[in-house]
Amino acid sequence: MTTLFDPVQLGELSLRNRIVMAPMTRSRAAAGDVPTDLHVEYYRQRASAGLIVSEGTQPSPNGKGYCRTPGIHSAQQIAAWRAVTDAVHAAGGLMVMQVMHVGRIAHSLNKAADAETVAPSAIRAAGRMYTESGMQEFAMPRALRTEEIPALIDEYRQATSNALAAGFDGVELHATSGYLPAQFLSTGANRRSDAYGGSVENRIRFVVETLQAMIAAAGAGRVGIRICPGNPFNDLQDDDPAETFSALLQAITPMRLAYLHLVHLPALSVDGLKLVQENYRGNLIINDSLTLDKASRYIAEGTAAAASFGRYYVSNPDLVERFRRGAELADFDAATLYADGPRGYIDYPALAKT
Repeated sequence: MTTLFDPVQLGELSLRNRIVMAPMTRSRAAAGDVPTDLHVEYYRQRASAGLIVSEGTQPSPNGKGYCRTPGIHSAQQIAAWRAVTDAVHAAGGLMVMQVMHVGRIAHSLNKAADAETVAPSAIRAAGRMYTESGMQEFAMPRALRTEEIPALIDEYRQATSNALAAGFDGVELHATSGYLPAQFLSTGANRRSDAYGGSVENRIRFVVETLQAMIAAAGAGRVGIRICPGNPFNDLQDDDPAETFSALLQAITPMRLAYLHLVHLPALSVDGLKLVQENYRGNLIINDSLTLDKASRYIAEGTAAAASFGRYYVSNPDLVERFRRGAELADFDAATLYADGPRGYIDYPALAKT
């Protein structure tokens, strides 16, 4: 019987176990959106995971939405990420970068002075976000012109090349949580009348072409995508998410990606796992607020090739060993999730060695 502790091959990625650290925004980047020594230690501590997916990382200044999130578009950022990946590799780990352009989920106070907030359509998302000056309503985005979209897609290609130069083993396209790719997919955020809007074939075009650009830079075996069909987070609404994601999954299956990373939320109106099983062929990493037992069942039954864990990894840097021993899991301090500094970031202890 296959277990979480068995190795697995996902495209060109050779995982020593099937326990994946999910991407989590932790808001610790320094000025210039540069990772620091804190990032080096944080990810090094968790390198026993079969695969680490980095926090969402912006491909350009326009792609930034939240304060203190890192980028991958400057030489300083690339060099700083190299220190992170070197530490992870020295500890025997594997790491991919999640590339995250937030689109309309942004505020100018969190961006560089000359950065814009752009989206498929000029529709402000309902809701507010944290800034260093307090909570603010999401910005009104500027609708992208058709002729701008190829350059935007090229940001993802360049970010992929930069990630590889920084020592990452691959990249993951963040295509959920209401961010830019999800905005193109969804009828509520995409009211375009050109080749990137309207029909489902047009609305999936941006994601398909972005993946193609990332593949051109890294090869399909080092590219993944994260989705959550029907996820309403960040004011995302779609008239028929089952139709949208069925079309997307059928379109990307022939690409032979390293993996599809599914956030499976059973309470949603659409069953994302069923959609994947009916429309996609390829390696699946499942994320489902999983327990050890539930994740183990998914692996044993062959439902997924690997399982990802987010919150457990906040406070359990040695999660693999804790699972292996059946040890108690530590709770995290919610007040320090997005705080600046080391507290609640690199000070959660590992188990004593036996």
